[in-house]
This record gives sequence, structure tokens and C-alpha cells, in this order.
Amino acid sequence: MHIVSLKGSTLQTTLESSITFSGIGLHSGRDVTLTLKPAPENHGILFERRDIQIGNPVVRARWDYVSETTLCTKLMNEDGTAISTIEHLMAALAGCGVTNTLIEIDSEEVPILDGSAAPFVKQILEVGLNTISSSSRIIRITRPVIFENQSGWASLTPYDRPEMEYFIDFDDCVIGKQSKILNMSNGSFVKELCSSRTFCSNKDVETMRENGLALGGNFTNAVVVDGDKVLSPGGMRYQDEAVRHKMLDAFGDLALAGAPILGKYEGHKAGHFITNSLLRKLFSKPDSYTVEDCSEEIFNVLPGSGVDLTEFTAVA
Repeated sequence: MHIVSLKGSTLQTTLESSITFSGIGLHSGRDVTLTLKPAPENHGILFERRDIQIGNPVVRARWDYVSETTLCTKLMNEDGTAISTIEHLMAALAGCGVTNTLIEIDSEEVPILDGSAAPFVKQILEVGLNTISSSSRIIRITRPVIFENQSGWASLTPYDRPEMEYFIDFDDCVIGKQSKILNMSNGSFVKELCSSRTFCSNKDVETMRENGLALGGNFTNAVVVDGDKVLSPGGMRYQDEAVRHKMLDAFGDLALAGAPILGKYEGHKAGHFITNSLLRKLFSKPDSYTVEDCSEEIFNVLPGSGVDLTEFTAVA
């Protein structure tokens, strides 16, 4: 890996003002309030647990802080302070082009809201962003990297823009096999993915709850399916909402790289563990990527470039 500096690079961003969200944790079932706050240059994305009295309450949103990946992505710092189900929020921040924010939260889990990233995206776009004087950076994939296990696989390969391709295969026939390819440039996340909701099979709900998961789940914050039926009121928002949501999750997990990735991500039945393992493998191979100041040309193909609220309202 080497760092490249370019003339005419674009600037980092933060929020114009603070935004507060309140809701319930999908897995914990606990009430939680979360506030996104403006942050200075080179701050990155940090969570701060306001309910922690002993130990370090700050947890960095980065791939090497991931401690667990069972049905969500969980971060933990050296003192054991944890924050979980961060993938939808991370996807919203990356999709809107936010590079610096402090996330204050009074519980261990990000609120699930409607099960998608749309509520986060809407308020971020309503508030708007400020630019900061320091140059922003991107991670350019220079050689293919792949991680696979018995469940599936994911890869990152060189490409001239951010692109995602995803394949899923579920027993419930209302989902079944789905695939999608998406150019992630210029607001595609906001227009195509952000309003897709998390989903599960009705037969798995009891097992999850016996294991202390999905305690806050219901028919309004998740799409529950049973064979050829959608049990949640209103049905699917998209015929392929399931694969769109898996892409949303992967996009949020990839945002833990610390900068936008210029390259193609391909996932084949790849969950949180596989995507995080792919990032760990990438960063263990310094010849597979470069870190570059983000030129205006590159910025123009990034997910958050040129997105505004009108594109969100067209799909919400």
C-alpha cells in the first residue's frame, strides 16, 4: 500500500447541524436515542456511549474494531465498550458522503427505525453537509482480493468506479434466488438501496429470540416472510427488496474501511462475517490497494456525489 497525493483534491465533510433519532434496538429490544453531531477534520466516524461511566466510551467505526457478526455488525473497543447493528447507519453516512461525525448514543445498539437506512438518509439530506479544509481520501483496489468459506464468498477487484454485484438464495420461495448489479456512483445508494428493509423468515424468529436476538423486531421494522407469503403489512417495497437490503448491509460494512472504495465488490451469499473478513484480508495485503487523495474526477463517481433530497423522495 502507498499513499498518493493529487492536485485539485476534494474536501472532507461533516453535518451542517446535529440530528437526533429515537427508537428501539432490533436485537436488544431496548429504547435508544442517537445523535449525529458535526465533527472536525480527520475525525472520522466515532461512536460515543453516553451511558458508559467506567472505561473508554468511544468506539471507532472501523473494520478492525468489529468483534461480532451474528445477524448484525458489532464494534468493540479495547475496554469492552460495544455498539451493535451499525450497518444501516454506516451505509447512510457513506451513501450521503459524510466523512466526519460524532455519534452519541445512550445504549449498546443503533435504533432499527423502519428496518432500512431511509430515515437516516432523509434527515442527513435535509440538514445538509459542510465541507472541511482537509483533503478527503479514497481506497483504490489495485489487485483482486477474495474471501470465501462454506457459506459463500465476496471479492474486491479493480474498477474505475464503485460497483456492487450480489447474489442470494433463500428457502422461502417469496425470496428464492435474487441477483443485482449496481453502479454505486452519483446517489445510487439513495435512489436504489436505502429504503430496502431488513428481512427474516418467520420460522427463524423463535430461534433468534431464544438466543437473545430480534427482541425488538416486529412486522413494521422488518419484512417477515413465510414460504410464498410476506407477513408484514404492505408487502415488499421492491420485488427484489431482499437482495437490495443485502447490498445495503454490505455497503455499510464496507464503509468501515475508513474511506470510499474505488473498485467492484461482488458478494455471493455473503453476510457480515464474510464482508468484514474480506476487508481484513484486503488490509493484510498492502499491494492490493492504494490510499489516494480524492481528485474531483474520482469524487464525481463516488456514492455521495451530487445526491440531494429530491432523489430520496422519489423512492421513499
